[in-house]
Amino acid sequence: MSYKYETHLHTADSSACARSKGPDYLEGYQALGYDGIFITEHFYLGNTCVPRSLPWDEWVDRYCRSYYITKEAGEKIGMSVFFGWESTYGTGEDFLIYGLAPDWLKAHPEIIRLTQEQQYELVHAEGGLVVQAHPFRERGYMDEIRLHPHHCDAWEIANSGNLPYMDRRAYEYASSQGMRMTCGSDIHTVDNLKEELIFPMVTEERLTSAKDYVRIILSGKGFHAAVPAERFQCELREPELPVFWC
Repeated sequence: MSYKYETHLHTADSSACARSKGPDYLEGYQALGYDGIFITEHFYLGNTCVPRSLPWDEWVDRYCRSYYITKEAGEKIGMSVFFGWESTYGTGEDFLIYGLAPDWLKAHPEIIRLTQEQQYELVHAEGGLVVQAHPFRERGYMDEIRLHPHHCDAWEIANSGNLPYMDRRAYEYASSQGMRMTCGSDIHTVDNLKEELIFPMVTEERLTSAKDYVRIILSGKGFHAAVPAERFQCELREPELPVFWC
């Protein structure tokens, strides 16, 4: 048996750039044979639509509302919904965090003030997983590419928001270094819920919690990033931005 999961998804309730509500995704993913999704909203320093003027506990409750609503809707149709978040540093350095619960966030408001290295050390020490999202992505708001192979547990080597050559660079570097590799769709709207635009993580066991995902990825076995081979057969272009290894 194998099981398919979306590991990078945004909703309009928490991510300012998303256009669809969490429950709106469920039936579409289910129809494509997925067993579950992770809600990974843009976090406090990223493109969130949750007012930062709120007290921390209230901010976390509001931020996690999309997860709770989607999880409840998923239970009604047999789709698993798990919690995560996408941490950002405002320079194109984004990290997907898995395995830590909303109550953990409430107990750790310092998470928004940590460096990339400190974030990795804390999350890892607390039993979580850190994945650098779309590491070779280039965007107009960026002036450089900053890569953190030592401040994460894995790289997201395919992301439908990237151009293929960006994913190929991530895949080839991760392969050459023996890094763990994940993929995700970075989906913001159900309009993009099409098989050719989404990349599932496939596991050999059904996930019962986000902790299961953390354990499987850290083990280095029992999973694979289901990315079409042609995604990495594109022409390899040099990055237009300077690349820094951190």
